[in-house]
Amino acid sequence: MTRYRRQDPEITRRKFINVAMGTTATVGVVSLVGVLGTANPVFRLTRDKMPPVPGDILVHASASKEGQPIKISELSEQLVRAWPMGKDKEGKNLIRKGDPNNVLAVFRFPQGQLVPPTNLEATISGEIVAYSDVCTHAGCSVSDDDQQEGQMKCPCHSGQYDPKRGCKVIGGPPPRPLAQLPIKQEGEQLVVAEFFLANPYPFTEAEWEARIEAVKAQLA
Repeated sequence: MTRYRRQDPEITRRKFINVAMGTTATVGVVSLVGVLGTANPVFRLTRDKMPPVPGDILVHASASKEGQPIKISELSEQLVRAWPMGKDKEGKNLIRKGDPNNVLAVFRFPQGQLVPPTNLEATISGEIVAYSDVCTHAGCSVSDDDQQEGQMKCPCHSGQYDPKRGCKVIGGPPPRPLAQLPIKQEGEQLVVAEFFLANPYPFTEAEWEARIEAVKAQLA
């Protein structure tokens, strides 16, 4: 009598198929969990993530002065980083820094130096202008600690913009100018007069229009 039992080949095939299917299912579940685990959460538009809204006050974004209203007397050709500050649902001051793309760049140039394609009607007295500070190439903050006066050069990929001429691209890979933010003067403070004149990073034109409508609906 033989020492070993001969296995039924049909049973062996069934076992192999069952094991293979079980392994495949396990891998599939693990892969699905991995995908779900790394998926970006659904964006929720809260007031701290809203873009600059008409009526917002521009406040300092630098660590040493963060939250303090920017005064016109403080401004020069040296770039000043700013956040928009609005109100929460209770009417308390709220800095809209929940979205890092809300950071702004503010300049003050001598009369006559700001020229088209800058929208001069969106400036204060043709001297003070505000732009998105987020590069349209890859989303880096354009302002840098060693920026020269009147200069905007992105430290990531050397994109360059001319803030005296509508922040048009004058060097590097950015595909379009930085978006200009209409501002007005109230006392010594800078106040947002209207939404960005063009789509800021990372929005397409259609996405930007949709975001404006969403903000208006939520604030209504």
